[in-house]
Formats: sequence, structure tokens, C-alpha cells
Amino acid sequence: MKLNCPLPFEDHEKVSLAHGGGGRRMAQLIQEVILPHFHNDKVENIHDGAILEFGLERLAFTTDSFVVTPPVFPGGNIGDLAVNGTINDLAVCGAQPLYLSCALILEEGYPMESLRRVLVSMGAAAEAAGAALVTGDTKVVDHGKGDGIFVTTTGVGRVLPDAKIDPRRVKPGDVVIINGPVGDHGMTIMCQREGLSMQGDLVSDTRALHKEVEGLIERFGKAIHCLRDMTRGGLASVMNEIAQAAGATITLGEQAIPVNPPVRSACELLGLDPLYVANEGKLAIFAEAGKEEEILKLLSETDAANEPAVIGTVTESGGTSVILEGVLGGSRILDMLSGEQLPRIC
Repeated sequence: MKLNCPLPFEDHEKVSLAHGGGGRRMAQLIQEVILPHFHNDKVENIHDGAILEFGLERLAFTTDSFVVTPPVFPGGNIGDLAVNGTINDLAVCGAQPLYLSCALILEEGYPMESLRRVLVSMGAAAEAAGAALVTGDTKVVDHGKGDGIFVTTTGVGRVLPDAKIDPRRVKPGDVVIINGPVGDHGMTIMCQREGLSMQGDLVSDTRALHKEVEGLIERFGKAIHCLRDMTRGGLASVMNEIAQAAGATITLGEQAIPVNPPVRSACELLGLDPLYVANEGKLAIFAEAGKEEEILKLLSETDAANEPAVIGTVTESGGTSVILEGVLGGSRILDMLSGEQLPRIC
């Protein structure tokens, strides 16, 4: 079994898989290589989408590419993954999804039946979210010059009136909540890719999160300070990104973070940390203290399969660290991933 894990001392003048892994190298690529060429206040507020203002109307705008291998996996395929992922990027901006575009890059020889399956899933996912797929593009590359199918989706949504989602609003005293166990998607893909059979079911958690977000904002309004879906780089990378943007220290309790037993077993077998493994249906919520019990109740009511949990607090300002308090006592810094644990996950 080949596990690809680029190390930090690789040639920084060449793109590596780690540059797409959601960790430290990806952050450096964005901050040091990409952003210097695009100067505007919208792109400098690093989030999952841009908020655009048209008079009194606020729209969220986002785009994402999906290169997952294998493109079909337990719980979904690259089609519904792409739609759900873009809807979730809009949702964590506090927006209701409205319109989507889809760009396909197909490799010569890709089976039409496989393409139809992907498109059916995309259409069903968009319809379920109340979003219309209104435009797109298709390109075909020579056999051997692609990898079957790549999908890029772009979304536009209307920001809810009471939404004020911004990582810079995170402050000491805020509670940190997630809507369920971490690591399901990444470990499902890895086990499928490597032909591993684990005791218990491993199924991707890919799904749209806009209903949970709408409920949170309608009920709690500006008490919801920041939202983020925990995709590439997992929970650990998202916590580090928020800590840096907010200039705050976040303290998490390891025992409070739910991980499904099959995911934990697979991570132990492969030597991986579930806190760095990708998710496609998990939400991190930073909210005003005192609201946590009501938020947990709302999340459970929105989806009975949810297992939401309070996993930590924002403990101080002036820092940019994430501290993980261990099950057996003691604590350690939960740093941002340097390499790429699992390439081609989404």
C-alpha cells in the first residue's frame, strides 16, 4: 500500500501534493504566491466565499474543484460531493444557495454510463438544496492526460439578513461546537482506494449543511460568530485557520471530540490522526457563550443522525495557537498539517 506524505523539506519552488492538502503548505501557497497578485478587500478576508454587496442585498460567491479518487465511493460520488461542497461553502458564509454552475474536465475514454451517474447525483443534490444549476462548461483531454473526471462548481447565494459570519468576530469566551463525528469522508475514501475492509461501516458524510446553518442564524442571529466546514486538513487545520484570523487561542478537549469507531480503527491502522482527516458534512461553529445547549438541541432536531458536541472554547486573545487537552491529562499544541496525509480526497 502506497501512502503519499510529502515532507516539509521538499523543494518549495515546485508544487507538491501538500500544496492542496488544506494545511500549512496550502496556506503558504495562498498567502505568498497567489494573493499578492490579487489586491482587493474581498479576497483578503480569507473565508470559504466572498460576500458581495449590491445596495441592501448581500450575495455570497464561491467556487471549488473536485478531483477525488475513486470518483465513486460509499455514501456518494464526485457529483453530489461537488454540489454539496459548494452549497456548504455558501452556507458557512451565512447564505441560502440559489444558483450553481458546473465545469467538467473529462478524459477521453471515460464511460458515458459513469458520466450519467455523476450528473444524476449532481441534479438530485442541487434539487434537494433548492439550488438551480444554470450554466457550465465541458472540456475533454487526451487519454492519459487526465484522470477520468474532474468537476468544478461555482455557487451564488443570498446572505441571510441576520448573518454576520466572520472569523475576526471570534473572541475569548466563545464556545466551539461541531455537528458530529470527524474523519468519516477521508477514511472512507482511503479505505476504498486501498481496498481495506474495516469492522463496521465506513461511509462518507457528504451532505448539504444549509438547513442547519439557516436554523442557527434564524434562531441565534449574530450570536453565531463564525462557521466553517471542515474539509481538507480536517478539524485541526480549520481551528488553526480561525485562531490565526481571530488572533486568539483555542483550547479543545480531546475526549470531547467524537470519532466513529471504524474511523478511529482505520486511523490507528494507517498511523493517521482523525483530527486532520477531511470531512464533507461537518460544521465547526463559534458562538457566544451560554448558547451551547440550545445550539446542540437545534442541531439534533435538524438531523436526527447528528451527534453534536461542545469541543472547546476560545480562551485568550493575542495568540494564534490551538491547544489540545489530552484524555490522560496534559496538553499539546495542535499544529497545522505540514504535509499531505491523504491526497485526492475531495
